[in-house]
Amino acid sequence: MLILRCSAQLQLLEETLRKSLPTTLPVLGTVMTVARGNPASHEVLVDSWPHFGIVLTRLRPEEHRDPRDYYINQLTVFYRDKGALQALLEGTEAVTQARAFQILGMQDGLDEAVQEVASARGLKVE
Repeated sequence: MLILRCSAQLQLLEETLRKSLPTTLPVLGTVMTVARGNPASHEVLVDSWPHFGIVLTRLRPEEHRDPRDYYINQLTVFYRDKGALQALLEGTEAVTQARAFQILGMQDGLDEAVQEVASARGLKVE
């Protein structure tokens, strides 16, 4: 996963996400916040740039204080295909199972993908 830090990249991503509202709303809000100074210490990750399949936003890892607090460890996601989401959940360090987290998104299939990956790993999902 690539972390977007460049203001031009964040602006282009913001414009792209606006075209898919309301589905992109959870991610778009964080992208806008990061692009405008990032007072909440979030980061924006994509699987590839500029043709991304998935966008993930999260609190910077160094800001995590309690690995059991899933309110602080909140992720938002927008994906163009379910395969990109499953790849993110299964094989990257962007989403670590070492701490509790909640994942927010507005797309059909998000819950099913999370359930499938959790079941395959023997993890509990609430």
